[in-house]
Amino acid sequence: MADQLFPTGHQITESQDFLCGTAQVNGVVTSIIGTTGHTPIGVEIALKQAQAVLKTIHEFPQRPILLMVDTQGQRLRHRDEMLGINSYMAHLGKCLELARQSGHKIIALVYDQALSGGFITSGMMADACYALPEATIRVMGLPAMARITKVADERLMELAKDNPVFAPGPRNFERMGGVQAIWEGNLAAHLESAFADANPIDQRIATGATRGGRCMAQRVVDAVLSETIS
Repeated sequence: MADQLFPTGHQITESQDFLCGTAQVNGVVTSIIGTTGHTPIGVEIALKQAQAVLKTIHEFPQRPILLMVDTQGQRLRHRDEMLGINSYMAHLGKCLELARQSGHKIIALVYDQALSGGFITSGMMADACYALPEATIRVMGLPAMARITKVADERLMELAKDNPVFAPGPRNFERMGGVQAIWEGNLAAHLESAFADANPIDQRIATGATRGGRCMAQRVVDAVLSETIS
C-alpha cells in the first residue's frame, strides 16, 4: 500500500508498531507518522507520535503531515490508566492542533482499523480524514454500546440500519462527515488531491448535515452557544 501511495519511493520505518519517516507527495517532502499491527495506543506510542509531530514543527516548518491510522483503540491496562493515558492522548491531539496552527497541512488515512480513542486523537484531529473501503472504523461496538446505554442490542441494530451514528464502517463515517471520502483506484492521486484541498477550518458538521448523517449537530452547537452567551 505504501508503494501505491508513494510511487516515487518512501523512507518509512517501523519500530514496535510505530511508523515514522518521510515520502514525496507531488514532489513535496511529507512527514509520515502512524501505527500498524492494530496496535493499541498506550502511553509510549502516544508520546512517540507526539514527539514526531513536534520534531516536524521544530525542524521542518509547514511540512505536510500524513497520519497512517491502524489501531484497536487506547490500551486498556491498569498501568496506562494510572500513568494517565488520557493526558498522553490529549497531548498528542494538542500537538496536532499546534502543527495546524503553525501552517502544517494534516491528512489522515485509515488503511486498516480505527477504533475508539486511538482514532479520535489521531485521524479525527487531521484537517481531513480518509479511508480505504476495507477499513474498520467505529468508536464503540454495538454490544459495548448496549451495555453502556442499557438499550437492547436488537434496538441498536435496528437503529443502525438508518442512522449512521449507531453504525460502524467507513461508509457511515463518510455520511457523518468524519471521513471526507473513501479512496478507491489511484491512491497516489487521491493523496495529492487531499493535500491540495486540505482546509484547517473544521467542516465536518456541515458536511455531515449535507450528507444526511448529522442533522442535529449544528442545532445543538447553536443552542449551547446561545445558552452560554445568555
